[in-house]
Amino acid sequence: MSADTSRRIVLLRHAKADWPEVSDHERPLAERGRKDAPAVGLKLAETGISFDLALCSTAARTRETWKLAVHELPHRPKTHYEERLYDASLGELIALLNETSDDVSDLVVIGHNPGMHALADALAGRAEGDTATRMNRTGFPTAALAIVSFTGSWKSLEHGVGTLQDYWTPKEH
Repeated sequence: MSADTSRRIVLLRHAKADWPEVSDHERPLAERGRKDAPAVGLKLAETGISFDLALCSTAARTRETWKLAVHELPHRPKTHYEERLYDASLGELIALLNETSDDVSDLVVIGHNPGMHALADALAGRAEGDTATRMNRTGFPTAALAIVSFTGSWKSLEHGVGTLQDYWTPKEH
């Protein structure tokens, strides 16, 4: 694939987690999260995007979100569980995405806030319609997703190169 290849990144925040007496990394989904995760999977299927790769945090709540969401997709992408997504800074997230193979056109990242919101905001130099306004008004709640498109190689991904194409939360729909 050439440097002028169009690419899409879907940034997905894990669904609502519970607060049992376990480490933060091991927190499972709450009942609402177990309902919202399949709904976000249906939304992903509705986009028509056939993901080449999924990068998922190793935290229990992200793994559980992805397990419930991916069953709604017509095509199950290769999934890589990535420890560096847990508690990653904006710079660490961009560096991680820069490592993506240029064979990947469409990528879904299942992670945490504030990273997912910060990454969507940082990458989107432009936005379609009111997507940026809605995203910033809601603050990227659990099970929210943002679709950012850009043209170029993954190594060229940086602040402002993308377009925020869509933003969705289970509460809005």
